[in-house]
Formats: sequence, C-alpha cells, structure tokens
Amino acid sequence: MAVSDPIADMLTKIRNAGMAKHEKVDIPTSKVKLEVIKILKTEGYIRNFKKINQDAASYIRIFLKYDDNSRPVIHGLERISKPGRRMYTGYKNMPRVYNGYGTVVVSTSVGVTTGKKATEKKTGGEIICTIW
Repeated sequence: MAVSDPIADMLTKIRNAGMAKHEKVDIPTSKVKLEVIKILKTEGYIRNFKKINQDAASYIRIFLKYDDNSRPVIHGLERISKPGRRMYTGYKNMPRVYNGYGTVVVSTSVGVTTGKKATEKKTGGEIICTIW
C-alpha cells in the first residue's frame, strides 16, 4: 500500500519502536528522511543509524537511545507540516519546543536543519516536525 506521508510514517515507526522498547527500527530510505535522522543523531535523540543496501531495496536502520531507567530519550515526535496543510515560518517567528528543550526540524532553501541553526542563518522554511 502506498504511503501518502512518508515522513509521518517514519516518525510513527520511531515513536512506536520506542514505546515497545525495541533496540532498532528499519525505515525505507529517502534524502529528506536521512537528513532528519542525521539531526536526531546530532541532537542526541538516537544512538546511531546505518544506511543498508540489500538486494534492490535500501533502508535506514536506526538504533534507539534509552536512559538509565530504560525509558526512551525521545518523549515525543510530532509532524507539523502535513500534505494537506503545509506550515511555513520565517526566521523571526521560529517556534520553540518546550521552551528550548526540544528541537524543531525545518526544511530551508539551504537544506534540512534545526530551528536554531535556521534562525542563526536567518532563513525560514517549512516546519517538518518537532522533537522533545
């Protein structure tokens, strides 16, 4: 079955794997998904990721991160801009997640980046998702 919103599907798989306490989760590859996963890694929400090419298909294996009490580090993932309703913002109106404790992922003209970096570069764009 075709997926109408692959990024939302990826976020749901990560959220469900964290709640089920899985060590890893596999996601089909795309350029935007890979950039979002790189942000998850640099911000410390996941342990690591690996791109795997197997037969004709390629996918990304994400290794989830848990705290000392075996609770997932990712408390929430929310898709903001959806196919039915795109959400854009300028750098002056960049949203903050949990007063700066969370991360906003933004697709700008210079690539996919965090809200803080987009504000520093003075570029706005489409708000992909929020992570906390």
